[in-house]
Amino acid sequence: MLANGAKLGYKKSGGSSYTDLPGLKEIPEMGIEPEKVENTCLTDKNKQYENGIGDAGEMTYKFKYDNTSANSPYRVMRKAQESGEVLSFQETLIDGTKTEYDAQVSVKRTGGGVNGVIEFNLTMSVQSDIVVADPTSASV
Repeated sequence: MLANGAKLGYKKSGGSSYTDLPGLKEIPEMGIEPEKVENTCLTDKNKQYENGIGDAGEMTYKFKYDNTSANSPYRVMRKAQESGEVLSFQETLIDGTKTEYDAQVSVKRTGGGVNGVIEFNLTMSVQSDIVVADPTSASV
């Protein structure tokens, strides 16, 4: 499946619906990597391991840079960074898979050169569980 058509929306605490952030160019890897915890007994012949707590790691979305209005994703997310506000996010793939989580954001504008586009990176510091909703058969 291609990443084409993927969307990222956000809402503030207590909000009822997600607002799409236009200009999305790249989505990150998504999932939790549990820490491997060694738990070997003296009678074991080999080391034994268990999965510990998970780490979502750093998730960075790439956007087209646009700061032409108060509703521009760059400006909206930069203000969220400055306030330290935790927002709710919903990533929607073209097949209907939805991934939701809460995060604080950081915004970094990329550099540029001759014939090079300027973009911005939106990095998530995840503050909740990551919840994946599979698509319904009607949306596939």
